[in-house]
Amino acid sequence: MNKIYFLGSLIVTLFCMQPIQAQNSQANIQVKPTDDAPIISKHIYGHFAEHLGRSIYDGFYVGKESTIPNTDGVRNDLIEALKAIKIPNLRWPGGCFADTYHWMDGIGAQEDRPAIVNTWWGGVTEDNSFGTHNFLNLCEALGTEPYLAGNVGSGTVKELSDWVQYVNHNGTSPMADLRRENGRENPWEVTYWGVGNEMWGCGGNMTPEYYANLYRQYATFMSAWDNKAGLYRIASGANGSDYNWTEVLMKNIPKNLLEGVALHHYSVIDWNNKGSDVAFTEEQYFTTMKSALFMDELINKHVAIMDKYDPQNEIDLIVDEWGGWYEVQEGTNPGFLYQQNTMRDAMIAGASLNIFNNHSNRVKMANLAQTVNVLQAVALTKGDQMILTPTYYVLKMYTVHHDATLLPIELKTPDYTLNGDKLPAISASASKDAAGKTHISLVNIDAKKENMVTVDLSKLNIKDFTATILSSDKLQDHNSFDNPNKIQPKSFNDFKFKKGVLEIKIPAFSIVVLEGN
Repeated sequence: MNKIYFLGSLIVTLFCMQPIQAQNSQANIQVKPTDDAPIISKHIYGHFAEHLGRSIYDGFYVGKESTIPNTDGVRNDLIEALKAIKIPNLRWPGGCFADTYHWMDGIGAQEDRPAIVNTWWGGVTEDNSFGTHNFLNLCEALGTEPYLAGNVGSGTVKELSDWVQYVNHNGTSPMADLRRENGRENPWEVTYWGVGNEMWGCGGNMTPEYYANLYRQYATFMSAWDNKAGLYRIASGANGSDYNWTEVLMKNIPKNLLEGVALHHYSVIDWNNKGSDVAFTEEQYFTTMKSALFMDELINKHVAIMDKYDPQNEIDLIVDEWGGWYEVQEGTNPGFLYQQNTMRDAMIAGASLNIFNNHSNRVKMANLAQTVNVLQAVALTKGDQMILTPTYYVLKMYTVHHDATLLPIELKTPDYTLNGDKLPAISASASKDAAGKTHISLVNIDAKKENMVTVDLSKLNIKDFTATILSSDKLQDHNSFDNPNKIQPKSFNDFKFKKGVLEIKIPAFSIVVLEGN
């Protein structure tokens, strides 16, 4: 009798669970436009080029004498690719490399520039052929804002102050005159400046109290000169969940010396065993996405600290390093951080960018690590070949959000479950651009299941929608030099729009961006 009773109870329990599971298989989104919604800064879609592995040399820079078509030594195919995703800013020269870099080594005649050893990344010798002029001229060619990371760890206050004068001063001064001697008459007017990088680690293993005082000293001597936009100084911020770091900086640095505070967070399985870039399991994918989605909690908690010291929202949060980090590709230099880019990376990119969009009242810049041949790159090169990655296409699809007005949303999502753990399956953000077009970006991170998403747009006057999707057959799929176009955005029609309600079936591990007119 006990066995029969147990079996019957189990059947009833399982039967009763079914409606709940069916109900949770659908995501519901309410779009709630408000008059005080923030602008999604285009700078959230920024990039990062460090002297690391094949990022600068053999990535961006092939030299003027290369048979690969180039402009002043920078490969033309990469320039055109970055223009197509409207790259808003580019951070250089690091990263950890920034706090070993002395900018005067990279100016003047190339044959006179001293060689240096890149002690952080691979121990390789660099000839400094790519320096300040090369980088800032590249930014002009791209139509993008440069973001210079200053050397605090091994540099001096005078060195950074001189660099500001060299690139920004339009009058007569030692550094401005030196710039002219080196062939550049007009200043570049660089606005964005990082005052050191990862000062808690490779920047000097400092305490936050020590760095806060050091920052105050450096920032004091960084003159705006006659740069029209002034200087935007960014303090080296926290490593992930080190909330005390943000607390100390916000408490001890005066507002008149600080425009932004940085935050670094990578999506990683385990720092001691990061897993393969392409031969990963669903369990490893799930853990990576759990790390990626943790970005939302990080931002909420760091912003809560910033709100306490800056309730007027005058200081910005700058996520100037983010992305996926795995073991390097087999057979490559472990210090070069070269990895492939799969649909997993597309999921990281889509979900992370949605998080940044939804926090755009405080998050004003973010920098994907990194642009080419390093970590979650948008492009990979091999000789004269170049391929664009799934991450590249996510950024291209999301250009519609650049400088658009955020449309706040309320999202109820089913779970993506694995081995008793769960994550929200759907990620979303929405905006309205200057032309009045509404854009909704949806990510389904579930590795197995498509999800129905219902979007209530009744408060917006939209007549019709079009859509684009990025998807593939397997999570491990990627573009290769043998098959460079395996993954590309395609037109998407599996949705209905009627009486202000949008219904979309979004396939497993895919991204859909919709445009409403």
